[in-house]
Amino acid sequence: MSKRLFDIAIAAAGLALLSPLLLAFGLWIRLDSPGPVFFRQERVGRHGVPFRIHKFRTMKADAQGLPLTVGDDPRITRAGAWLRRTHLDELPQLLDVLAGRMSLVGPRPEVPRYVAHYPAALRDRVLSVRPGLTDPATLDALDEARRLARAADPEREYIEVILPAKLQRAAEYAERATLWTDLAVLAGTLRRLSRPAP
Repeated sequence: MSKRLFDIAIAAAGLALLSPLLLAFGLWIRLDSPGPVFFRQERVGRHGVPFRIHKFRTMKADAQGLPLTVGDDPRITRAGAWLRRTHLDELPQLLDVLAGRMSLVGPRPEVPRYVAHYPAALRDRVLSVRPGLTDPATLDALDEARRLARAADPEREYIEVILPAKLQRAAEYAERATLWTDLAVLAGTLRRLSRPAP
């Protein structure tokens, strides 16, 4: 089975099976704070083509500021805090997988602001594959929000320390990816989701 057929089959099955849960989360988000259920943001996809990613909204509808979450970010809603902790805010990206903008496994898609900092040597390699819901860097379990909260300049910490490590892992994935490596990453992700951070 090809990677794309695998993505379509799993995304379609996931959306069908999880639809009651997705509807419940949507209702919770609407009751918890004013604003839309979904958060949509421009990200950079395969070959540098921009697309708008889908996530459950976890911040106040009028939230402003950096596209980074730093510590106990005051912009995050009560429902959003739980959805982020369990990573279930990412589930709507199954729609992006089904549409072909994303894959189940691939480098996490970044906003244009930070793609501009990709070194030329890594940019083409990282963007040669579809971005994914999860990837090996996700399994490194780096607690970005807390690390950024400890930094004197969170954005500089992200650009100079966290992002290069992510890119190196993403480039390694892009060069060696197979359906079997994707299955291993998905299995690891499911194990991590079964033990969400406190």
